[in-house]
Formats: sequence, structure tokens, C-alpha cells
Amino acid sequence: MGAADVVPGVSGGTIAFISGIYEELIETIHKLNLGFFSIWKKEGIRSAWISYNLSFLFALFFGVLVSILSLAKLIGWLLANHPIPVWSFFFGLVVASVLHIGKQITSWNLGCIVAIIMATALSFTITIMDPIGSPESTWFLFFAGFIAIIAMILPGLSGAFILLLLGAYKSVIATLMQFGEGITTFNWELFSKAFVKLFVFGIGAIIGLKAFSGILNWMFKHHKNTVLAVLTGFMIGALNKIWPWKEVLQFRTNHAGEEVPFIEKSILPNQYNGDPQVVYAIIFLVLGFLSLYLLERLAAKKTVPIDE
Repeated sequence: MGAADVVPGVSGGTIAFISGIYEELIETIHKLNLGFFSIWKKEGIRSAWISYNLSFLFALFFGVLVSILSLAKLIGWLLANHPIPVWSFFFGLVVASVLHIGKQITSWNLGCIVAIIMATALSFTITIMDPIGSPESTWFLFFAGFIAIIAMILPGLSGAFILLLLGAYKSVIATLMQFGEGITTFNWELFSKAFVKLFVFGIGAIIGLKAFSGILNWMFKHHKNTVLAVLTGFMIGALNKIWPWKEVLQFRTNHAGEEVPFIEKSILPNQYNGDPQVVYAIIFLVLGFLSLYLLERLAAKKTVPIDE
């Protein structure tokens, strides 16, 4: 799930969904409350730990954290040095995610069609809007964490994908890289700055996760097809955000004092200022598509039921 959520296209929620742990994840998160301390006081920490299934959550989120930290530097380097193949790969992943989630809609009706159209329009509109705030400001990191974690537990929509829409993806990846570098080089200043940012991001994520788990649990039980239709439409409209060829309209200065793209628009390959690398783009788009397709096929062999 951590590896999936580093990549803007594969959903950690989808990985949980097709691997058979999704319902346990949602129910465990939804169940978490202050009653944990009451059981701890009366019966001991072991009983409280078992009662709230915390071994499951600890193993899962520790694995997510390790995976994110280990892949962040690689993804950051690839985005800086090979942007077109990387974004093409992401584009293929999202297209595959659209098909994967869309085909799970078991009953097509007017409501589902309207939901897809409206979600597509809303998502596309978001992709062409100016970022809502500085990707490195404290309040923005809190908001990004709050929203991204909701996407993480939604099948079909990744936290990294939402960070892309918010314009915070590169900033969060850079912070993760700084955090890892601070640990490996024993650079306290670098570590502390990155830790503060990740702490704020994490607080937002924890609050968002708890707030949304109950809503999500109810929505999937009572309006599953509509929810899947909304997710499908949202991903279709958001394909504009990860289109490989962009024209930079405005730059911003990042934490290192470097000029980086801030506002961009999608253009055709023949309008790209530089080598459009069309052949590489097609190859990596296909590879991205096949990655999720093959994962789905492997999961299907396990015959894990995903519908009640």
C-alpha cells in the first residue's frame, strides 16, 4: 500500500481491496476511540491492544511508512531527470485504475451516469485551477494530509494522486527525501525541519482518516455503485493533471531557493519545448497500464470476493 501511495495513480485502497484486507482496515479504523484507555485501565494494555486489533494496524502502517520513505528519493530523482517517461507511466496507471474501478459497478443506472459526468467535470475543473495555497505552508500541509489520507483508503484513488491535484506532491516527496537524508547523514537541522513538516502533515492525516472512515463504511454499504461511479469520473477528469507534456505558465521558489513549475497547462507533444520523447512516452504508458492490469489478474487468481 505504501508503494502504491507514493505513485500518483495506484491506490493503496485498491491494493487493500483486491488483497482482501479492505473491510478489516475500514472497520478497525472506524472502531478506534477513547474507549481504548478505558479497557487499558480495567483489563490492561494487552487486552486493549487485542480488542482494537492494533497489531494489524501497526504492521500495516509501519509497512506503509517504510515503503514510502524508501521510494520517495527514487521517485523524486526520476521526476527531476526523466519527467516525460515517468508521467507517461503514471498516466497509464490511472487509465488502468479507471477501468479497474469502473467495471466493478454492478448496476448502471441514470444516477451512476450522472455521478460519473459530474465527477469528471469537477475533477477536470480542479486540475486547471490555480493551487489553493503554498505547497510548503503549514496550514496547507495539514490540509493536504487530511485530504490525501482519505484518498489512501478509497479504492481507486491514491493519496499521491490527490497531492498532485492540490499541487503538493513534489513538495511532500522533497520533504520525505530530506527526512531520509537527515537520518542517514545525521544532519539534525535537515531532519528537524523535515520532521516538523511531516508531523503537521501526519496530524492532518490522522484526523482525516478517523473522520472519514465511518462515512466511507456507511457509503460503501448503502451506495456502493454511486461511490464507484464518482471515483471513476474523478479519475477520468484528473488525467489532465498527469498528462506528460506541459507548458509552464508560472514558476515558484521552493525550499531550496530553486525556481520550479507552479502553474502548468497540458499541450500536445509537437508543442513541447524540447524533445517530446513520444516513443518512450508510449512505451511507459503501456508499461504503467500493464502494471496494474497484471496486479489485478494476479489478485483475481486468489478468488478474493470483493462484493457482499
